[in-house]
Amino acid sequence: MGAPYPPIEPYDHGMLDVGDGNRVYWETCGNPDGKPAVVIHGGPGSGCTANPRKNFDPERYRIILFDQRGCGRSLPHASDPATDMSVNTTEHLIGDMEKLREHLGVERWLLYGGSWGVTLALAYAQRFPERVSEMVLVALSTTRRHELNWLYGGVRRFFPEAYERFRDAVPESDRDGDLISAYARMMEDPDPEVRIKAAQEWCLWEDTVLSLEPNGSASAFTGRPSDSTLALVRIITHYYSNAGWLEEGALIRDAHRLEGIPGVLVHGRQDLSCPAETAYDLAAAWPDAELHIVDDAGHKGGGDMPQHLFTALDRFATA
Repeated sequence: MGAPYPPIEPYDHGMLDVGDGNRVYWETCGNPDGKPAVVIHGGPGSGCTANPRKNFDPERYRIILFDQRGCGRSLPHASDPATDMSVNTTEHLIGDMEKLREHLGVERWLLYGGSWGVTLALAYAQRFPERVSEMVLVALSTTRRHELNWLYGGVRRFFPEAYERFRDAVPESDRDGDLISAYARMMEDPDPEVRIKAAQEWCLWEDTVLSLEPNGSASAFTGRPSDSTLALVRIITHYYSNAGWLEEGALIRDAHRLEGIPGVLVHGRQDLSCPAETAYDLAAAWPDAELHIVDDAGHKGGGDMPQHLFTALDRFATA
């Protein structure tokens, strides 16, 4: 099933000065007097797209989208090697969301996020539960070391030849160590060809992991990476080499802070990048959340995943 609402354009947009020399792009769509909902994109570093706008009833929702630091239309862009990544952390993004909420005059908003966007949504909601009305989360990840070790190590049992290429793309001295950190160092290399090669190999591995699921791509990532891809890989490796600067398991351990916030969790059982155990663990720790595991879906969607999301957003529109 496709999205039930036609494409819409923003009625307002801007650049918010969030400090540290960073300006964050934001836009608002739908009904200016509607229920506020903020879309938290994944990656980290993928930037927001127009697609999520269509999941919300434009008559009932005020839909807020923004590009997290360093990506999309936010400035400075992480594709520029001069951009300071030390001021791009989960803590900074939580603060940016609060500044955006205050700037737009929002009292409470629904959080809608997928993949890394789930991590950021949970971190924000556990810090500011009084500012969150509901949460709709898909393709769940909490950025535990446990999860990252699977995605960039354990899942190699399905793709041994692709993993060998992924591993061998880093300097030989790093191949038996932390590959995420090795790629993060390559993305900071002053030689642009080193950064380009690292981004290509990283994307090839991620595409391979998703290639078996219903909406996965049969063709591997090819071509010279764009600035958007360079920023994406630089930001991902920066965040994941630090496990999001989060204490291991803290977002699930502290899910009790979400008490009273209704949540809908939608996850594909065929998601090899983010196995369903994370969604299951979070649902067990968050009594106000309902979990839908969709058997014929993966990280990129499929099956009844859209229907569960539309149903939740329809229900919460009048809550």
